[in-house]
Amino acid sequence: MDLNYSAEELAFRDEVRNWLRENLPEELRERPAGYGQYSRDDLIRWHGILAAQGWIAPAWEPKWGGTGWNAVQRYIFEEECGLAGTPPLVPFGLSMCAPVLQKFGTEQQKERFLPRIYNGDDFWCQGYSEPGAGSDLASLKTRAVRDGDHYVVNGQKTWTTLGHYADWIFCLVRTDSTTAKKQEGISFLLIDMKTPGITVRPLMLMDGGHEVNEVFFEDVRVPIENLVHEEGKGWTVAKFLLGHERMNTGRIGGSKRELAALKEFAARQLKAGRPLIDDPRFRDRVTQVEVELMALEITNMRFLDQLRGGHAPGAEVSMLKIKGTEIQQMLTELMMQAAGPLAQPMRPLDQGFDAHFDRFVASLAPRYCNYRKTSIYAGSNEIQRNIIAKMTLGL
Repeated sequence: MDLNYSAEELAFRDEVRNWLRENLPEELRERPAGYGQYSRDDLIRWHGILAAQGWIAPAWEPKWGGTGWNAVQRYIFEEECGLAGTPPLVPFGLSMCAPVLQKFGTEQQKERFLPRIYNGDDFWCQGYSEPGAGSDLASLKTRAVRDGDHYVVNGQKTWTTLGHYADWIFCLVRTDSTTAKKQEGISFLLIDMKTPGITVRPLMLMDGGHEVNEVFFEDVRVPIENLVHEEGKGWTVAKFLLGHERMNTGRIGGSKRELAALKEFAARQLKAGRPLIDDPRFRDRVTQVEVELMALEITNMRFLDQLRGGHAPGAEVSMLKIKGTEIQQMLTELMMQAAGPLAQPMRPLDQGFDAHFDRFVASLAPRYCNYRKTSIYAGSNEIQRNIIAKMTLGL
């Protein structure tokens, strides 16, 4: 097993790192983590910069604009973006809907949607969770009834990230409620958010941000050509999509950047007349997180080595989601501890730090609140542990 990058992979990493250094606009660099800190224009601007370079969709088929990079190169690119502090690439079109269309879509659907997703012409969101169907997604109740050449959709989705920006939403809907097995009778629809009968209502988070929404459907008519795969086979599509979502939740590069910022801040923050980083208890907690992050990176390299050999990791990839999100939360907790009273969200700026650290401190409370969600999305960590127990350990 090879847990090191080859010479070619290191050269590729340097190419990506240098390009990001030269092309990432300074005003977008190192913004506070979380979609809520970026405007729609910010997100589309960075999307356009990468699209012009030809790097916006590395995992796509080359026919539709994919780079042809292997799995290791794609991982390096994502981690270098995290280290550089780039704006997030909104995954709903690029990393979720597009792979579904390439796998299950008709040629007409691919030709209609994929170029617009690539160029950033359409902003997508995800219609999965419902008030009574989150981790138990198969319990969803939003219904779609066939009426001639349309489906008529009624129901509600919730926690819809960036739904207020979206032009389109991909939705799981129930087209047959008579089946005994709840995973059956579910279909996957693409819905234009401008269709009459759709209402988007904001869900304000405890950090004051507007990132997620409720979406209501009242007699929304969706053309049958917007059905992806077969009617009643949407659960197959959903499982495929969730696998893509969970592979990208470790965010090792971003955590490395956050850890470096924490250590730098703690070296300048004084406690009892000496730097906080010299406090044994605090330093012990920082060291623990750093060791866990190193272990996560090694685990990720093991999976990459499997991919080099042509073997896709199995259910154990859920470990990346569990540990990655736990580390992200631990880092925000340590940042709050390091800042102490300075982390008050309404604190006036200019407390003796330079502008960079003033922005860092001012964003801590919103970031801490926002990162409580990481252990829940893409399937809660409890669900991930059940998957590992059943599929890998055979329990």
